[in-house]
Amino acid sequence: MKRSGVLRKKEGFAGQRSIVLPRKILADSCVDNSMIKWLYITDIGYYPKAQYHFRQRVHGSDQHILIYCVEGKGSAQVMKKKYEIGPGSFVLIPAGEQHNYSASEDDSWTIYWVHFKGAGSERLIKTLLEKINAHRGAVDFQARRLDLFEEMYTCLERGYGTDNLCYANVCLYHYISSFIYPDKFGLTKNKPEDNAVELSIDYMQQNLSRPLTLGDIAASVNFSASHYSAFFRKKTGYAPIEYFNHLKVQKACQYLLYTELRIKEISDKLGIEDPYYFSRMFRKLMGLSPNEYRSKKHS
Repeated sequence: MKRSGVLRKKEGFAGQRSIVLPRKILADSCVDNSMIKWLYITDIGYYPKAQYHFRQRVHGSDQHILIYCVEGKGSAQVMKKKYEIGPGSFVLIPAGEQHNYSASEDDSWTIYWVHFKGAGSERLIKTLLEKINAHRGAVDFQARRLDLFEEMYTCLERGYGTDNLCYANVCLYHYISSFIYPDKFGLTKNKPEDNAVELSIDYMQQNLSRPLTLGDIAASVNFSASHYSAFFRKKTGYAPIEYFNHLKVQKACQYLLYTELRIKEISDKLGIEDPYYFSRMFRKLMGLSPNEYRSKKHS
C-alpha cells in the first residue's frame, strides 16, 4: 500500500513475531472457560523497528487493542483524535472504534501489541481510559512488563492446550494492570519516594505496634491532618486510620496462624490496649473472631 508516495505495510518486518489464535480455539476453549472467559488474547505480537508500518480500520476491530512502544516513534488516531507515540507511550483502542496507526518515517517504532476480548474486558477498558483520560498513556520502563509479555507469547507459542491458554491469559490480567496501576507495578523494587500515600503506608507498616493517630501519620509525610486524610481517602478509598487498622488485622492473622500467642498478647503487639476492642475490630473485618480464625488452620 502507498500513502503520500511512501510505502506502507501492515506487517513483514525483520525480526517480527506474531501469533493469531485460531478462532475455533477461541470459541471452543476460551469463550466458555470459566477461568479465562472474562479476558483472553486473540492476537499478540512484537514488531521491532517497524519501518513503514501502517494500519487502518475504518469500522474498528472486533477486539480491543493495546500497543506499547518501547523505542522509536509513531502516531495513532482513534475516533478522529490524533496522538503522538514515543518510547514509554501506549495506545488503547477499544473494539469497534475507528482508528489508524503508523510508525514514524524517520524513526520507526518498536512495539509490543496484543488484541484481546472477554466478558470482563469492557470493565478493564473503562478503568484504563478513566485513568489516562484519553486513548494514549505513558508508563516508566520496567523490564518486568516485557517479561510478562514474553511469558504470554512463549506460552501460546507452545500450543493451545488448556493449561497454556489459562496461564497466558491470567498473565494478561497482570500485563494490562501494569498500565492501569503503573505506580503499583514493581513496587517491591522501586519505592516511589515522592508518593505520600505509599510513604505513609510504609510508615504504618513500620509502626504496627504503636497506637498511631491521624496526626502522627500525616506528619510522617509533612501533611496537615485534614489535607492528608482527604488525599489518602481519594487515593485508597479508605480513611487513614481505617487503613492502618486493616494492616493491624492483617498482621494479627499472621500471629494467629503462625504463633501460639494469646489474643491479649497479639493485641499488645499491635498497640491495642483493650483486647475486646481488638476482637471486635478483627471480627468486623474478617467476619470471624480471632479464636475462630485460628481454629480454621486446623480444619
